Amino acid sequence: MNRATDVLVIGGGATGAGIARDLALRGVDVTLCERGGLAAGTTGRSHGVLHSGARYADFDPDGARECIAENRILKDIAGACIDDTGGLFVQLDGDDPDYFDEKLAGCREQEIDATVLSGADARDAVPELSERTERVIRVPDGVIYPSRLVAATAASAREHGARILPDTPVTDLLCEDGVVVGARVDGDDGEEEIRADHVVNAAGAWAEDLAAQAGVEMAMRPTSGVMVAVDHAGIEPVLNRCRPPSDGDIVVPHGSQAVLGTTSVEVDDPDDYDTDREEIDRMVRECAAMVPALEEDEISRAYWGVRPLYAPDEAERGESRSISRGFFLLDHSCDGVDGFTSIVGGKLTTHRRMAEAVTDHVADEIGVSSTCRTDEERLPGHDDPEKLDALVAEFGADSPADRDVTGA
Repeated sequence: MNRATDVLVIGGGATGAGIARDLALRGVDVTLCERGGLAAGTTGRSHGVLHSGARYADFDPDGARECIAENRILKDIAGACIDDTGGLFVQLDGDDPDYFDEKLAGCREQEIDATVLSGADARDAVPELSERTERVIRVPDGVIYPSRLVAATAASAREHGARILPDTPVTDLLCEDGVVVGARVDGDDGEEEIRADHVVNAAGAWAEDLAAQAGVEMAMRPTSGVMVAVDHAGIEPVLNRCRPPSDGDIVVPHGSQAVLGTTSVEVDDPDDYDTDREEIDRMVRECAAMVPALEEDEISRAYWGVRPLYAPDEAERGESRSISRGFFLLDHSCDGVDGFTSIVGGKLTTHRRMAEAVTDHVADEIGVSSTCRTDEERLPGHDDPEKLDALVAEFGADSPADRDVTGA
């Protein structure tokens, strides 16, 4: 069986679903393929922080501005896919006070709401904070429930005419005379071809392998990170250790649980990497510096995700945490392959902006002049958690990141 579509999007995480939604809202016939359930890759295995930009404000002002802009949009359009918890950047005794001051100055320069609380006031707000807390910066961080977000985004795309195909792995790209013209997939009815005017590679950490099928080399440098969910109620804001990014510096509230993260370990294969028990123990130990009671909590689940980091300049390779968390839109006509675009890097918080950038590019390529509306139109079920969770089940989007919330 053969199908035809204007645009084929490969990858059903937040960015891929966002691209399908944006294209569909512009009247483009779009098909999305995902090898598993939606959000099965990096998106559904993240810590799920809705960044305010504060994490990046002192060293990546562009990234910080993108985050605070998208933070505000998602709080408006995504409803119960988001928990507007707020966040604290916590300085413990022994942490560098200059780093705290630089973080605060960066927030104010990027117009991120930032308020300083003393250690005593911070402990009044969050009684379980360590007595070692010297001061905190309060910022508008939040929590994303990625399963709900992706399912609602895919539902919006479908409502506007998109074809969403979970459990449909791509087995090969179709290339003719230097042009990618579609893909061969393993669908419900067996192998079939999907022909397209343009193909978008939104496969995340797997983007390099997909691009290779078109003869394109991509310098991906994926890193794994562990998240540990513990049974712990009562923490309301996202807690960030106010120090340079390192292992065990974030605590994410999840109702009756808290998610602790994360590590950064370079991997060769995003499907095959070590899952070391010591990483779990280190997360609990490091995060307990901010909230000592965490060391007494029962571990509910631990899961690893793989970040789709892009590192094209071999000469500048360093510690993996130093690689940009910004996103990169790659037009492969520069590689001698037409009809093929990749989107790599980025953050869950900025997935909608990434999708807009890709859709703007693809629209130009295929001659579509309509503009983006995804920043204004609210997601289906945004005000109905039960509907959202039904969509999660329908799209197979249940993920370890928020399984405690969706009930999947």
